[in-house]
Amino acid sequence: MFGLSFADLASQQTLIALLTTVAVAGTVFSLVMPLLEGDRLKGRMKSVALERDQMRARERARLAEEKKAPRAALRNQPKQHMQRLVDRLNLKALMSDETTRMRLVQAGFRGTKPLYTYLFARLVMPVLLFLVALFYLFVLVQMDVPPMVNVFIAALIAFIGYYAPDLFLKNKIQNRQTSINRAWPDALDLMLICVESGMSIEVAFRKVSEEIGVQSIPLAEELTLSNAELSYLGDRKVAYENLAKRTGLEGVKNVSLALVQAERYGTPISQALRVMADENRSQRMQMAEKKAAALPPKLTVPMIVFFLPVLLAVIIGPVVIQAMKTF
Repeated sequence: MFGLSFADLASQQTLIALLTTVAVAGTVFSLVMPLLEGDRLKGRMKSVALERDQMRARERARLAEEKKAPRAALRNQPKQHMQRLVDRLNLKALMSDETTRMRLVQAGFRGTKPLYTYLFARLVMPVLLFLVALFYLFVLVQMDVPPMVNVFIAALIAFIGYYAPDLFLKNKIQNRQTSINRAWPDALDLMLICVESGMSIEVAFRKVSEEIGVQSIPLAEELTLSNAELSYLGDRKVAYENLAKRTGLEGVKNVSLALVQAERYGTPISQALRVMADENRSQRMQMAEKKAAALPPKLTVPMIVFFLPVLLAVIIGPVVIQAMKTF
């Protein structure tokens, strides 16, 4: 195993076997992972229930003016070795701020455990990838290059590992916002129906969160948290603003502002919801039309690279074979 040379690793058979293994593993992963995920709605709603209990405990502690809040047992506590390392190096002050915490919330990670895990990953990933890269370059590959070149390549891989947790967090935020954005117009329609039928906004949030969970689990989670905040917070404006901050979407922010203004000036909430529902549905249709219009230019390069050579081979291939037989 340790006697492999760079020529062996770069040979055609090795590359074909490696690419075949990656393709088979990707296919199996794509087919098996949806079967292993199960029902994520129950797990996410359970975490929302924990967050709601935490909010209830915090408000009770604030009203009673107790020195020791009972919410500590409701949070997901980080692992001891992570917490000790992060606190000892003071990474919370050096590598995180309020924006980092809000990004974690937008990605669906709440409490202190995700923050400690994120900081621990940003600290450990570069060191781990640097050591693995050095072992691979100096022991397995053994390229005929100066040692400083291998060290530079390992340092580059370590630099990528430092930003890997941030890229993962950004991807989670984008996926979550995409799910919320697709289901938000439908949620507004359901909310409008509930309000026009005589329900309060709290009951409408709870009812819509139960129904919209089939389409978007993150949106059901956020509506449930907003319902809890409307019930326990003293200022309802804060609950609407928190919903906009947790999602980070412009459409949700506009609806939150409309609900705040409707309650401040006494205008009907159903009227504000109707206008916002029509606007969000029009925006979703415009986004779909924009993606459809951008599809032909995006297909140009794949058609030239993949489809055109095959088409030319099918058309010209018989002529070439006939010409070779003739001459």
